[in-house]
Amino acid sequence: MSVPIGHPVTKAVIPVAGLGTRFLPATKALPKEMLPVVDTPAIQYVVHEAVEAGLQDVLLVTGRNKNALENHFDRATELEQMLEAKGDTEKLSRVRFSTDLADIHYTRQGDPKGLGHAVLRAKRHVGRVPFAVLLGDDIIDERDILLARMLEVQRERNTTVVALLEVPYSQIHLYGAAAVEGTDEEDVVRITGLVEKPDAAEAPSNYAIIGRYVLRPEIFDILEHTRPGKGGEIQLTDALQELAVGPEENGKVYGVIFRGRRYDTGDRLDYLKSIVRIAVDREDLGPEFRTWLREFAAELPERLVAADALPVPSTGSIPSPVSK
Repeated sequence: MSVPIGHPVTKAVIPVAGLGTRFLPATKALPKEMLPVVDTPAIQYVVHEAVEAGLQDVLLVTGRNKNALENHFDRATELEQMLEAKGDTEKLSRVRFSTDLADIHYTRQGDPKGLGHAVLRAKRHVGRVPFAVLLGDDIIDERDILLARMLEVQRERNTTVVALLEVPYSQIHLYGAAAVEGTDEEDVVRITGLVEKPDAAEAPSNYAIIGRYVLRPEIFDILEHTRPGKGGEIQLTDALQELAVGPEENGKVYGVIFRGRRYDTGDRLDYLKSIVRIAVDREDLGPEFRTWLREFAAELPERLVAADALPVPSTGSIPSPVSK
């Protein structure tokens, strides 16, 4: 079944079934998507991005122990009544914001068979229309346009579109990598091949696939027969590779090159960097936080010398503060 040119994309799929083992023990009882980035759960940034791009229908593909996600986007009646009684309209507005943000649906992934399998679980909800996929580990700065641009390219070309980011070759093994050809648009390339997490010497380019996709529904047909690949999982990259070299009637694969601000919350170090980068730009926190950060950075050499003199703490313990 072909997809009509210009068919509007209205649905977003966000896979959130991962166990978040990089953040243990914090994620023993709390989904990693609920970890706060400053004062907002990471998942709320992603849902908000989808809504800002015009996608009000959001499907979260969840797993076990993800009830906190549903609670976050549900009404908190007692909390709202307490804030209303206190006249704290600012906090009340922030609490209600997530409740009213989108029309959110949920489905379970079941077996953890990889990103491709998680996307396939959305088939019944999506139907035979194009849709967007957003990964919860990637936060795109709201001042930079990515998803809306991808939707525009998909609509104009009636194709599948992925987001690409140029990274050092030393980091390409962390991503899917794309072989590309130029087009008549500076920020758009034709993708002729994809490889999941290649070694630098085998990578077709240093264009990395980041966590935003706008997919034609033919991807479901391909995922249904995609065999497990890297890591023994059903890889979305492998299905996209088949789409890229497949028949014209399934559409080709294009990439939008992103050059804006992206915050990776997928591992501990990048998560901490993301918090700092977002906090320094906040109107309410930024001025005071930037002042403190400059003072802290100036004291850092002294702190490092003092820290080197301390005994190495055991795993999981909290080291004593370093006195000046």
